[in-house]
Amino acid sequence: MTAVGSAAPSMDRVDDDENGKSAFGFWVFLMSDAALFAVLFATYAVMMRGTGSGPGPAEAIGLKYAFPETLVLLTSTLTMGFAAMALHADARRSLVVWLGATLVLGAVFLALEAAEFHGMAAKGDTPQVSGFLSGFFALVGAHGLHVTAGMVWGLAMLVQGATSDLSAPVRSRLGRFALYWHFLDLIWVGIFSIVYLRGTLG
Repeated sequence: MTAVGSAAPSMDRVDDDENGKSAFGFWVFLMSDAALFAVLFATYAVMMRGTGSGPGPAEAIGLKYAFPETLVLLTSTLTMGFAAMALHADARRSLVVWLGATLVLGAVFLALEAAEFHGMAAKGDTPQVSGFLSGFFALVGAHGLHVTAGMVWGLAMLVQGATSDLSAPVRSRLGRFALYWHFLDLIWVGIFSIVYLRGTLG
């Protein structure tokens, strides 16, 4: 009895240590990602006036896609928040529903962004035309790639949330995914404000 009783706390401590290491590693990753986007924002700010013979921000980009993209992604922040609340309340069904809704909204965002890029390419507004367009596609495209990676991660979390016990490791992974998703939403607010609003409204 003593051996069994002493083994359980030991396993709990192992799980806590592993979750702590994972959380630390995730924060390091998130800070490095923030530094990456800071460089991309700075690059865009330097290159946005380098239009050459190509179109400027007011001609090349607009709010036709950016505004609905913003609404969709901000709504996904809300649904992700509801998923986190469901996780805290041990409500598995609600967790799966809200996490699924978040991923659907993420897919809509990516579809809108793909349509935007396709429309720009059809007009000949591609990265090689000017420094401005290179900076635009680098910044916005990098965010889109991060959302795509988040979708893959989110699908894995959806499967775990639906089929696994909501154990401490699963909760830790879901919590990190929620932070990552909110981080991407925050980056998009910066993109919408600096790239789209400033570009179209001057």
